[in-house]
Amino acid sequence: MKSEIELPVQKQLEAYNARDIDAFMGWWADDCQYYAFPATLLAGSAAEIRAHHIERFKEPDLHGKLLTRITVGNVVIDHETVTRNFPEGRGEIDVVCIYEVENGKIAKAWFKLSEPRILS
Repeated sequence: MKSEIELPVQKQLEAYNARDIDAFMGWWADDCQYYAFPATLLAGSAAEIRAHHIERFKEPDLHGKLLTRITVGNVVIDHETVTRNFPEGRGEIDVVCIYEVENGKIAKAWFKLSEPRILS
């Protein structure tokens, strides 16, 4: 790990993959903001992010695979492939995740998703 800036991003990814909502939320600031890239606010607080992820964490195949990570200042950018359970079946999406870290917590995050690929 390059820096302490990456720590909350790495730890929330590990908690995401474990589907551990309490560990996951421990890395998000109370007043964090969660966006669909570039500027659609999806959640404006940790409570809203928690509610969204409680449902997501029920997916049995949920897993984020980190492909690349870069850090510039207090911004961490991850490229991941995420396995999900879609209504059409098990599939994958590519995700670019941009995290702004302040005081050891994720303060803002933006997510750009590809179209799902259903796995046969």
